[in-house]
This record gives sequence, C-alpha cells and structure tokens, in this order.
Amino acid sequence: MQTHIATTPFGRRPMSLGQITSQAKARTMPKEASVQKWQVFQYIREARDQVGATDRSLAILNALLSFHPETTLAGDGELVVWPSNEQLMARANGMPATTLRRHLAVLVDCGLIIRRDSPNGKRFARKSRGGEIEQAYGFDLAPIVARADEFRELAEAVQAEKKAFRVSKERLTLLRRDIVKMIDAGIEEKVHGNWGRVLQAYQAIVGRLPRTASRQLIESINTELEDLWAEIRDTLESFTKPQNPDANESHSGAHIQNSNPDSHSDSENGSGRYEEAATFAESENVRSLPRRDLPLGIVLDACPNLRELVPGGQIRHWRDFLAAAEAARPMLGVSPSAWKDALKVLGEQQAAITLAAIYQRSAQINNAGGYLRSLTERARDGKFSTWPMVMALLRAKLDDGKPEEPARKGHGAPQADRAPSGEGLQVSDALRRSLEKPKW
Repeated sequence: MQTHIATTPFGRRPMSLGQITSQAKARTMPKEASVQKWQVFQYIREARDQVGATDRSLAILNALLSFHPETTLAGDGELVVWPSNEQLMARANGMPATTLRRHLAVLVDCGLIIRRDSPNGKRFARKSRGGEIEQAYGFDLAPIVARADEFRELAEAVQAEKKAFRVSKERLTLLRRDIVKMIDAGIEEKVHGNWGRVLQAYQAIVGRLPRTASRQLIESINTELEDLWAEIRDTLESFTKPQNPDANESHSGAHIQNSNPDSHSDSENGSGRYEEAATFAESENVRSLPRRDLPLGIVLDACPNLRELVPGGQIRHWRDFLAAAEAARPMLGVSPSAWKDALKVLGEQQAAITLAAIYQRSAQINNAGGYLRSLTERARDGKFSTWPMVMALLRAKLDDGKPEEPARKGHGAPQADRAPSGEGLQVSDALRRSLEKPKW
C-alpha cells in the first residue's frame, strides 16, 4: 500500500523517488552556490523534454520564480515562495485551478520544486519581531540552484542534437539536389550508362523517408546517397578525362563528342529503331482529326504503364499525369533539352501524352530521346498529332484481345466513358481509318 504525504489544499500525492532524489540534492547543495534564476529557467525550457516538464508546467515555474524578489538564487538564502492560488493563477495567464493543480504536480514530480507544507496545508511565512523570515511554507526553489549544472548540460546536449539534425537535413537536401543534377547532366551529355537504373536506385533510397524522420534515419539515408553520389561522380569524371583519340571508337561509344547540351548527337538524330515506330505519326488524316483534347481516361487506357510511377497507382487529374510524365522522362533517357523542345512545340499536355505513349512502348524503342525529337520536328511541320498515337495503342489492345472498355457497337472503337468529363468519344471518319490501319 502506498504512503501519502500531506500537501497543499490542492490534494495529496504519493512521494516519488524523483522527489526524494531532488530533496537529497537540495540538502547537499553548497551554501556558496548561486545562479541566475532566469538563465537556469532557459536551460530548463530548452531541455524540457529530457526533464519531463510541459509548456504549462513551465508557465507555472516562471510564475513561481517571479515571486522570488531576487534575480540571483543563493544556496544560503531563502528559496521558499508562498503565493496564494489566486496569485499563481493570475501570473500563469488565468490558468484554471484544476490545470494549475495538475501542472504543479508535474513540477514536483520532475524535481524542479519541493513542497514545504505547513501543518494545516496553507502557504505562509512566519517572521520574527525584526521582520526576518523564520519559517516559510510553500514551494522550495532549491532544486533550481542544486541542479543548475545538470540543466545546463542537458540544454547543451539538446542544442548539439538540434545542430546535428539540422546539418543532416541540409546534407540530405544537397545530396538530393546534386544527384538529380548529375543524372540530368549524364543524360544531357550522352554519357554512357544505365541512367534509368540509377534513377530507380535514387528513388528507392529517398522513398524510405517518412514525412517526419529521425536524425539517425536521415544519416542512414545520407550514407546510401553519398555512395550513389560517388558512383555517379566517378562515371561522369571518367568521361571528362583526356583520352587517346584513336582509342575513342573502341571505348564503347562512351567518349563525349560534344559538350553542348543543346546539340543533337547521332544517337538522337540517327536512324535508330524509333523511325520504324514513328511512321504512325505521319498520317494524311492528321489535319482532319478532332480538334478537342484527348480525354484523360482515354489516354490512361492507352498508356496504363505510366501509373506505376505514381504512388498508389492513381492518376486522377492532368496535374498527376504531368508529374508522372516528368518522372518517366529521365528513366527513358530523354535529355532535358529534348524535353524542353517538346514542351515548347507540343505544349505541356500534348508533350506529356507523347512521352507516356513512348513509355508504354519503351521495350520496342531503343532511343526514346531521338524518337521524341523526331516527333517534335513532325509536330513543328504540322505532321504529328497525339490522337493517332493514342488510338494506335488502344487498337493494339483490342487486337490482343484485352480491351479496357467494351467496343462501341458498329464502329469497333473503344468507349471514352471513363474520361473525367464523362463525355463519350466521338469518332471521326479520319479517326476510324487510322484505327483500321494503325502503325507504330
């Protein structure tokens, strides 16, 4: 059975080991010890989580300290204050009595103050004929003096932890920025390497970061990112070292031939396999295709693979679709300059649809960057539209016996009921002809 001791009229509480320890420290406190009370209060506030205090309890401690007339608390001085409940509640910003009782108990449990109870539980001071205090009953502030060094060390440890956490977060930000820039540089400069794999490795590492991460987790992520950063740096640096011109041809095509990021190398302008797939873009019916934009539902039916780049696989709006296309761009090895040119010529939405279609058929396209440049040039000449591209993908699904929606009766074209606007797809004669003879 627990033994309870008398306290103030706020009630009775059992004495804890923490209180006993705090009282023992106060008894052994040197008489010559002295501290600046507001400085120690700052230490306690900084280390409140380690001490076990709360914001409300610190507001009460601030009020208790204000009742001591001196700024300096001395070990050989009077350290007991005896404010009434009404005075404490007033200086604690009108705190209710029940809240005051609860947080006074927190201060006692934390060993920040000691209760000095009178026989009747009231708080007061007995003075001598000369006006000197002989005996005071209330709250003893001696632990503030006795534990001042402990509070200072705790506050310094908290500051050091905050600094280490800030440095880790800054390092994480720099690593993420540098890695993305180096990947873009590798793609832009045509550096030989599996940049899609590198990007996936980067995304897998940063994908483990929760919304709120501990310093230890951030440092662990930083270590992995530093290894990846070093790997990318070594790859890029290996292509900047002077090489024997005669040996370039036997260097797996890895030597940088042109450092101009806007130049079009043979890899993007040559006659790669993308020309075989590009024939569908040039159609005599391009100018007669519908003038309105493709519904998002139709595009997603034609390019479902893009969903794998979105958390949860959900693309509900065009902004989600555009973000997924941005993620697909470096994975396909499309250079920033090729993408910028496509955005300028095609427009943001049409460029994203084009890239989504390329991503859908990436297994059949060896050079996605060159393919996108070719389609951009065709669009510049008015010879390319995303309509036949998307319809060709849908028709390929129908030919494989895996349509996303039932065919429209009498026409064989897929329905567009899943478009966000709810509007059905009106198929023109030109579009029907493009569906009958799709070319990819």
